[in-house]
Amino acid sequence: MGHVFIQAKDIPTNEQAVWIDARYDLADSAYGRAQYDIAHIVGAIHWDLTKDLSDMAKEKSGRHPMPTKEQLHDLFERTGITYETPVYIYDGGGEPFATRAYWLLQYGGFTNARVVADGLEGLKQVGFETTTVEPNPVRSNLNIDWQDQIYVDRAYVKEVTEGKHDKVLIDARAHRRYIGEIEPLDPIAGHIPTARNFDWEQLKKGNTLFINDEIKKVASKDENIIVYCGSGVSASPLYAVLKELGYEHVQLYTGSYSDWVMHYPIATGEE
Repeated sequence: MGHVFIQAKDIPTNEQAVWIDARYDLADSAYGRAQYDIAHIVGAIHWDLTKDLSDMAKEKSGRHPMPTKEQLHDLFERTGITYETPVYIYDGGGEPFATRAYWLLQYGGFTNARVVADGLEGLKQVGFETTTVEPNPVRSNLNIDWQDQIYVDRAYVKEVTEGKHDKVLIDARAHRRYIGEIEPLDPIAGHIPTARNFDWEQLKKGNTLFINDEIKKVASKDENIIVYCGSGVSASPLYAVLKELGYEHVQLYTGSYSDWVMHYPIATGEE
C-alpha cells in the first residue's frame, strides 16, 4: 500500500510532476484563488473547493456536495493528469483541502497522488520556487478507473445506522458538535446515530498534518469504517491518515452531517 503523505523535503526537485494548489478558507471563498494569484509553486494548478471539488448546484446534498463523475473527468483532464504522472497536492498546511483533493483523486483511481503534509510553507522552506504565472497544461485523455467502493451516500449510511451493514461510522467534527452541545452551521446539533467521534484537528501539529496513533483507539484495522464530518471536507484528513496507517476498509460519506440532518433523525450525547 502506497503512502498518502510526503514531506516537502522528500520530494525530488527535478521530477516531472503535476502540482495542485488546493488552498481555501471556509470563511472566505475567494481566499484560495487570491493567494494562488499572489504566489504558488511553479507549475501548480489551483483547485477550488467550491468550484472544482464540489458540485454546489446540488440541493439538499450537504454544504459541499460530491461532484459528478463528468465534472471530475473534465477537471482531471484539463489539469493534464495521467495515471503515470506523480501528483503533489498542497494547501496552507494542517488543513483539510489537499486531502479533499486527494480523496477525489483516489476516487478517480490515481494511485500516484501524494499530499504534502507540511503544505506550501514546507515546500518554500526546502527551496521550491513560487511564481504568479498560471500554467497552461496539455489536456490529458483519460479512461477513468472509478473506485466507487470508497464512496457512500446517504441511503447507504441510513442502512448502516439500521444495522444492515457491518460498518463503523466515525464523526470527524469537534466533540462538542458531536454530542450536540453546539452547532454553528447546521439546523440541529448532534451526530448520525451509532457514530463514534474523533476530532480531525487531533491530526494537526501547527501547519502540518501528522499520523496520530490515538485514532487506533477509536477503530481497529479489522473494522469497516465510514468517515464523515460536517460537509465531507474535514473528514478527508481522517480518511487519509487511516489509509496511511494501513487501514484497508475506509469509505467517505461526502454529504456528511449537513446532508444527513436535512433528511433523517440525529442522536446526541455519547454513543
